[in-house]
Amino acid sequence: MPSDEAAGEDLRTIGSVDRLVHEPARLMVMALLYVVESADFTFLMSQTGLTWGNLSSHLSKLEGAGYVEVEKEFKGKKPHTMLHLTDEGRAAFREYRRNMKQVLDDLPD
Repeated sequence: MPSDEAAGEDLRTIGSVDRLVHEPARLMVMALLYVVESADFTFLMSQTGLTWGNLSSHLSKLEGAGYVEVEKEFKGKKPHTMLHLTDEGRAAFREYRRNMKQVLDDLPD
């Protein structure tokens, strides 16, 4: 069991957690995109339960940070949006997992 001082050090790790990823809706999106090569907008909407506008807003933030790449195309006359994590997004997600795991694993039972 870590000392009180060591536990405090471990908890400070949470301060370095990427807040962009930590937000629950964006965390869902990034976790889904982490395990697939790419996904379309409709799939992400159905898997997360987010509304069109809410998902769009979160994806814009992730795209702005360079974590997600958005590819818009048309299938026939219908718009089709495909998304995937960038290398930077994958690295950010791995770092987020590592930081959260460290904090949670170091907490006493």
